[in-house]
Amino acid sequence: MSLASTTKPAVTRDVGFLPNTSVSSKLRIRIADYIELTKPKIAVLALITVSLGFALSAAESGLHANWWGLLGNAMFGIGLVAASSSAWNQLIEHRIDGRMLRTCRRPLPAGRLARWEVATFGTITAVVGLVWLASFVNALTCGLAALTLVLYAGVYTPLKRYTVLNTVVGAIPGALPPVLGWTAAGGGLDAGAFALFAILFLWQFPHFMAIAWLYRQDYADGGLKMIPVTDPTGLKTGLTAIGYSLALLPVSWLPAQWGMAGIGYCGAATILGIWYFVASVQFLRLKTVPAARRLLWTSLIYLPALLGALVWDRYQLLS
Repeated sequence: MSLASTTKPAVTRDVGFLPNTSVSSKLRIRIADYIELTKPKIAVLALITVSLGFALSAAESGLHANWWGLLGNAMFGIGLVAASSSAWNQLIEHRIDGRMLRTCRRPLPAGRLARWEVATFGTITAVVGLVWLASFVNALTCGLAALTLVLYAGVYTPLKRYTVLNTVVGAIPGALPPVLGWTAAGGGLDAGAFALFAILFLWQFPHFMAIAWLYRQDYADGGLKMIPVTDPTGLKTGLTAIGYSLALLPVSWLPAQWGMAGIGYCGAATILGIWYFVASVQFLRLKTVPAARRLLWTSLIYLPALLGALVWDRYQLLS
């Protein structure tokens, strides 16, 4: 498959001029477009890691009073900031999205939303989310959420056009959601927060190598600098996945080494880590779409399973 850059016209569909469309149908389309701005699948995974980080921190600190209320406030505020990050990402990349097959039907490149609407949405969700976190959670979580927004939308997003190192930069805000949950429950920037950050940071590289391999033609069409775009043989892409999955194995043991979990978690982390590593090796060996999809699905199962095992084991130790 050629990776030569081509220009694909955006698909335009202005709901205001669709014939025979009722007001309620237009409203449903508009709501669906705003939901799409938030990248709901990514947001859901991020909020799952927030909740698991929160539960783990609550176990460490012995938080009992207003547990669910504090978690709800944290999830609401962090969810709004995550929505803002995704909206600003799509605003900054709307021309690039219009050149890529998998993104050209998003609300902005397809013409269903105007840039000012997305900017307004991104601004309101950021302000409300950060104010909510500062008012009902704590200042540290608010500050980290603001850092996540700036790094994702303001640094990682534009950097994708210039260097393959964007993946390393993007992995920093990508690793912060469980830390936000940790601090929301009263934890500080301590060993527990570092362990969660390190696990999420390393986990992202095999995960993203699989995605980038699947959509490498799209990334090439959009002019984005991703490792698979500059790696036609797939060797560097596969080695990157293997290297980070291998590094993740001992890092995933840190919570047990630091007294946050016991032998049960260690066993789960080892099994899951070997599974993730084997999927990365198979991807390097085959370099096919099915192998990339297997690695992607392995990553999506690995993360909640690992964090879930960590939370379960911690509560078992406390019971």
